[in-house]
Amino acid sequence: MTHSILWIRKLFALTLVALLLFVAGCSTTPPPKKTYDNICYIFNHDKDWKHAAQRAYKRWGTPPHVLLAMVHQESRFKPHAQPKRSYFLGVLPLSRPSSAYGYSQALDGTWNEYKKSVKRWSASRSNIYDSLDFIGWYNHKSHTRLKISRKDTYKLYLAYHEGQGGYSRRAYLKKPWLLKVAKKVANRSRMYQKQYRRCA
Repeated sequence: MTHSILWIRKLFALTLVALLLFVAGCSTTPPPKKTYDNICYIFNHDKDWKHAAQRAYKRWGTPPHVLLAMVHQESRFKPHAQPKRSYFLGVLPLSRPSSAYGYSQALDGTWNEYKKSVKRWSASRSNIYDSLDFIGWYNHKSHTRLKISRKDTYKLYLAYHEGQGGYSRRAYLKKPWLLKVAKKVANRSRMYQKQYRRCA
């Protein structure tokens, strides 16, 4: 009986150590704000960011400079980013305007669709590997359904923000502010592309 208990304890300890090592290996540290304007500095800060971007590129076809420009716009590289909530009478918190969360700011429904599609039930929006894979997956859908080039950051971002149905209906034309944001994302993507050529 004592031997069995010791064996179970050892097995539990080994499992716990393996789990901690796995989690540590999958963790990534958000880049410091001062590096946001240089993709090479972001990748040098934490190699996982580079590996995650390259892996998503290989799988879905969206280049790293496009992926990172979209993450910058959506979350400013914050793993737990959420839309700001309003407060009733400045005190009582109201519900958030949407379920967007994490690096990719994916909505609950779209994130669940992604997990089902790629069969990755443990995927997390606060994990950069999963978030970049999600953006790559979504852009691949936009490419397939809407015939948008996976290098066209401007159009990809509009489809990402409005949804593929909204893009098809050209809902973005009624949102001049969104067109300006899409241009900003496209400009950042071009800047990242030039930098990436030096550190790829």
